[in-house]
Parts: sequence; C-alpha cells; structure tokens
Amino acid sequence: MSDEDRTPQGNSTYAQLMDELRAGRLNPGDRLRETELADRLGVSRTPVREAIRQLEADGVVAHIPRQGASIRTLDYAEVMELYEMRAVLEGTAARLAARAASDIEIEELQDMNQQLATLGNVPEAFTLNRQFHAALLDAAKNRFLTRSIHTLQKTLMILGPTTLTDPARAERAVEEHFGVLDAIKARDATLAEAAMRAHIEAAQRVRVRALRAQPSRDQTYDGDLL
Repeated sequence: MSDEDRTPQGNSTYAQLMDELRAGRLNPGDRLRETELADRLGVSRTPVREAIRQLEADGVVAHIPRQGASIRTLDYAEVMELYEMRAVLEGTAARLAARAASDIEIEELQDMNQQLATLGNVPEAFTLNRQFHAALLDAAKNRFLTRSIHTLQKTLMILGPTTLTDPARAERAVEEHFGVLDAIKARDATLAEAAMRAHIEAAQRVRVRALRAQPSRDQTYDGDLL
C-alpha cells in the first residue's frame, strides 16, 4: 500500500505508529490490536487497519498464527546483516557526497554537527542526528540510494530508540561525524566512505554489546538503534 492509497487518517496513524516504534513505545513482539489502537489514537479502526497493512508491507509487522499482527522480532543474524547493509549504503552516500555536495550543503552539515555536539544525549539530539544523516544523504544526490536507505531504515526502527542515549556513545558519534565531514570537505571520496563505514561499525559494536547484555527470548533480541 502506497501513501497515495491510504486515507489522510491512515497516513497520520501510520506516522504515529512509526513514531511510537522509534521511541520504543512499541517493541518487538508487541501485538497490534485494531480496537485498542483505535481507542488510544482516537481514530476509527479503518485508518488503523490501513496503517498496519503498510507496516506489514514495510516488513515491520508480521502476522503470527493465533495472535494476529505483531511487531516483528529480529534475530541476531538479521541485526548484523542490517548493520552490514547500513555500512555499505551510508558509506556510499558519504563517498558520493564528497563528489557532489555543494559548499553550502557541507556548511549546513557542519553547523548541524556543531549543534549536536552542544546538545548531549537529549531527545532533540536524536532528532538532529537523524536530520544530519538525512542531509548527508541529500548531498549524495542519488535517488536510488535514497530509496534503498529509507527502506532499510524502516526495518532498523524495529530495534527501537537510539543508543545515543549513552552519553559516551553520543560524544563519540559527533567526533565520527566530524571525521566524515573533514573527508567530504577535502573531496576525498575514499576517505569519506571509510570514515562513514567506521562510524556505522562503531554503532554496530555498541549494538552487539547491548544484545549480549540482554536475556534472549527464543534466540531473538531487542535493542536500540544507533
């Protein structure tokens, strides 16, 4: 189901559920009951049904026998594969940005990361971090890459809130961003890609530690997206 196929209320409900997923208010394994969601969100069951169908199309929701629609639970291998693909795609975005980004775009990225450095691990920083990565992707100027990353990000949201809530990780992430930006400013595509891959791989290591620290449930894992 595309955005055009959903009603305005369906689009709004879909956005609300995505926000709850990102914030960790919906978690892997949670059941999505139409009546309960409609009551909680103040809408009829129709837009809820539309939103659930779109989440299923996104690969975020699965239908479990005798339970109905539930947020998917990713196993360890899937989490690792997602991060591997994220490193490839975002590394490519940094490489292309080093070639295609305008000076104004680079300055804007620099300003965003400077702001990020002053915020620490607060909700505003998490939003700004997403905006930084989105702006870098825009600077890469490749619509097919953008589409691929957006698809990947929807699945990554199953993992929940950002682990930039860890102050040490938040500080390191800003430093890593500056490393990527230095390479982009120097128009060094190879170094920009390597720096971004290192950034994503650092996030992956944090994820692995978080997964190891959590009790397993049927050999599946929950966690926070970096």
